[in-house]
Amino acid sequence: MTALAQSIARVFPANSLRSSIARHVLLFGFAVLFVAVLRASYGLDLSAGFF
Repeated sequence: MTALAQSIARVFPANSLRSSIARHVLLFGFAVLFVAVLRASYGLDLSAGFF
């Protein structure tokens, strides 16, 4: 997670309003994707014996 946050900080400089908006949109998109993966895997048997 830290590596992801550092790479986003390097790509978007902190002093630009446009890059700040783009960074927040990108982070929101990652959050939506994370929740979608969690919802898609709800109820699946993801234990070690399954694989």
